[in-house]
This record gives sequence, structure tokens and C-alpha cells, in this order.
Amino acid sequence: MKTKVTGLGGIFFKVKNPGKLGAWYEKHLGLPVNDWGGAVFDWRDARQPAKKGSTVWSPFAADTDHFGPGKQALMINYRVANLKKLLAQLKKAGVWVDPKSGESSDFGKFGWIRDNEGNRVELWEPPVVRRPAKRKAAKA
Repeated sequence: MKTKVTGLGGIFFKVKNPGKLGAWYEKHLGLPVNDWGGAVFDWRDARQPAKKGSTVWSPFAADTDHFGPGKQALMINYRVANLKKLLAQLKKAGVWVDPKSGESSDFGKFGWIRDNEGNRVELWEPPVVRRPAKRKAAKA
């Protein structure tokens, strides 16, 4: 396997009342729940400390279609370095790939597959963060 998962991007799960559950986790476990209902845990790469990342915890309404058809109550989001390559690799191996895969947003690129038990899995290529060029000191 050439292209692979690089980490855990998030965990998403269906609940009866996302707002109420988020408030419970914030009150009792101290999760930093945002206005949109989930929490983001920022971290740094152990091998490259300058490289930042995040993992999302997010409850979804029980009737969401984000997990695809069926009764799947949980969806894992995996970070990947190159979504296009990984999706091509998976297709070649006979893995079902959602035709909507490859969608881009301000949050990066997303793709969806099904594992061998039919669970919908989200793949995420984080956006490239461009650092401003360093300015050269002016000569006096």
C-alpha cells in the first residue's frame, strides 16, 4: 500500500439531541464545545512539532444523512495526505467509493468509502496552510 491514513481526523455520532448532549459533555467532562455543536482538539505532530493538526468530536442529529443510508450510528474520519491518490488506490482494489468524493471546502478535501462491513468511512485531506514568506531585513 502506497498511500495510507495519517491519523484520526474526528469522530462523528448520531444522537437524539446534539445540543443537549454537547452541553452535558461540556458541563461534566469539560469538552470545549463550540457554537456549531462539536469540539476541536488541537495538537502538534510528534515528529514535526511545527506541524499543527486537530481532531473533531461532533454529535449529529439522529436523522442526518451524512453517514449515508442505513442505521450506522457512528462514523470515523481519517486524515490522509493525498485524498486523490488514496481514492484511486481504493477503487483499484474494489472498494466502494462515494461518487461525491473529492469535494473541497475551506476545511479541506473529503471522500467517503465503505469498509468491508458496509460502514461509511470519511477520509479527509486537511487544507494546505500557507505560511507568509519571511521578510528579509532591510539593509541600513
